[in-house]
Amino acid sequence: MKISILLPYKENFSPEYAGAVSLFVKDTTNISSFKRQITVYGNTNFKRKYKINYKNISLKKKFLNSTSKRYIEEFLNSEIKNPSDLIEVHNRPIYIKPIYEKLKKNIILYYHNDPLSMNGSQSVNERLYLLNNCQSIIVISEWIKNRLLKDISVNDDLLRKINVIPHSTNKINNTNIIKRKKNYIIFVGKLNSQKGYDIFGNVIIKILEKNKDWKGIVIGDEEREKLLFTHPSLNVMGFIEHNKVIKLFEKSSIAVVPSRWEEPLGRTGLEASSRGCATIVSNRGGLPETVTDGIILKKLNEKELYKNIQFLINNKKYRLTLQKNSIVNFKLDHSIIARKIDNVRSKIFKNFSFNIDKKSKLKIIHITNFNFRYHGRLHFNTGTRLNNGLIRLGHNVLSLSDRDLISLGKSFRDYTGSKYLNDLVSKTITNFKPDMVIMGHADRIETKMLADMKNSHKNLKIAQWFLDPLTRKGPDYNKNKSRILDKLDSVDSTFITTDPNSLDFKIRNSFFIPNPCDQSLDNLKNYNTDPDFDVFYAISHGVHRGTLRKGKMDEREIFITNLIKKSENINYDIYGMFKRQPVWGDEFLEKISQSKMGLNLSRGKPVKYYSSDRIAQLMGNGLLTFIDKKTHYSDFFKNDEMIFYNDINDLVDKIYKYKKDKRLLKQIAKKGHEKYHKYFNSNIVAKFIIDKTLGLKSNYYWD
Repeated sequence: MKISILLPYKENFSPEYAGAVSLFVKDTTNISSFKRQITVYGNTNFKRKYKINYKNISLKKKFLNSTSKRYIEEFLNSEIKNPSDLIEVHNRPIYIKPIYEKLKKNIILYYHNDPLSMNGSQSVNERLYLLNNCQSIIVISEWIKNRLLKDISVNDDLLRKINVIPHSTNKINNTNIIKRKKNYIIFVGKLNSQKGYDIFGNVIIKILEKNKDWKGIVIGDEEREKLLFTHPSLNVMGFIEHNKVIKLFEKSSIAVVPSRWEEPLGRTGLEASSRGCATIVSNRGGLPETVTDGIILKKLNEKELYKNIQFLINNKKYRLTLQKNSIVNFKLDHSIIARKIDNVRSKIFKNFSFNIDKKSKLKIIHITNFNFRYHGRLHFNTGTRLNNGLIRLGHNVLSLSDRDLISLGKSFRDYTGSKYLNDLVSKTITNFKPDMVIMGHADRIETKMLADMKNSHKNLKIAQWFLDPLTRKGPDYNKNKSRILDKLDSVDSTFITTDPNSLDFKIRNSFFIPNPCDQSLDNLKNYNTDPDFDVFYAISHGVHRGTLRKGKMDEREIFITNLIKKSENINYDIYGMFKRQPVWGDEFLEKISQSKMGLNLSRGKPVKYYSSDRIAQLMGNGLLTFIDKKTHYSDFFKNDEMIFYNDINDLVDKIYKYKKDKRLLKQIAKKGHEKYHKYFNSNIVAKFIIDKTLGLKSNYYWD
């Protein structure tokens, strides 16, 4: 993974005159787990640079030509020649649109200042654009987050993109530093009225006049505003290198940050606190977030500041307590902050790397049973869900329903309809020229026809997906094994709903996929209602007839019979057994909406990751879902998202538990529903099938 970090134009990535952004990037990059993959881009005239992989974008001034615009253009040219996987932009929202529209890359935007004061994020529409097109937005304080969201109503997915990660410094764990402190009162920052230097200057003169054994230290400069304060005990040092500032904090007893400006965070406050200063800050912007133990001014004026400084001088015991607690309770250590940033990066590549594609839009033929001949009764199936996902991703999808075509093509010469189907598919491939063919349970598609098509269309990729159980202890083992292996020589990848490593035979280039849910089909939220039934369970005997097959019974009916016997006073709603007909289509949704909980019980012995598509319907519609622990779905879901049972007695106990605790039931059902829709939705599963078939290195939640 390659990461490019783009600094603001003229941000000096140099120890000679480093700003807060450069310090933040330098400190966190130095200890990042991605350090070797990071390149920092910036523009500075200073010869000394921080010892990190840095590339300077040098620009000559041109009359009537925006240097910032050329700065971006040069960066884009560099990215085109040496592309990265992730671009991180610091404090310049105006850079995002040209970068995203040119490169379509994963982008993290960092805010170190008020979003409403910056070009590119002042309006609601501009900020919504950033939220929708950045993979993450990192802000250095809660105050900045609130400013970013001002007048905006966002959903949970967009809200999760915002991460509050403050600036940091290296933590010292030894409180003995307090014994070496001197009677210094320190101010660090721009020497202007926005930083409150005029207030500090007038106050420090009075303090030093009254307290002859105390000294004042001022670090900083200001070209535009001249505020001059002199006193024999006041040392105005100008700008000095950052490491020397830290040393002075270690010697100082009191630090003052009296800013009038709505500080986004304020490094002075956090650095002073980390070095055991008794720190006084104004109640502006994010300043209160920088101190765990300090004084926050209720009013910002000379009288209030004088009173608090003098209080700290007079009350040594209280001052020492603040100093000690500032060190002990300090949380903004470089290692913690760098880890948080790395977690954001890792999450992007874990959950969203499927956006990286060799070809952004594909032509795809999707062949599966869409059940058109059943007049919508069987519309709610996995084939439809995946088809929806492929289309939502923006691909050109030509959908062929193989079983319907077979039914249509039957004749005296072709009594199975297979010849008609394969002839139609081969001609469609020739005319449509797809990039990919995806098949689901398309058993009548012939291997020879697929091989001929691959020979004729050299770039054609073929994938198959399969939902039925494939384990020796499951139903129809030999039949299903034969079906999945039949086309193995002609397909590039195979996707199954069982862990491939748990099978007793090998499937070349095979991958696990979860049964996908779909936002348009699985749109109930039962946790928001109070259904009449406790537990829903349904099986689908007689799919094509639509009625129960006489004499049909399997181990699930035995399990359910025993479950009902062991759990009195539980209100079950059961279909497909006990002479109760299965339910389909819209009636199925109506029935499932009437239950609080659902049992996900598949045919055969439990095996790692296997489940029928019922799990997508239960989780996708917000029922609290029970599943056998031996399916190992705990690899994906926590105990507060899905309920795992050991055996029938454990299941009974847990049904009683959640029937009794409705509040907990709804909490777990909601969390499980949200996670399933986030990670196991049809868009993501469809993209996974495409990426793995194309041979792209993509990391997914389950992969």
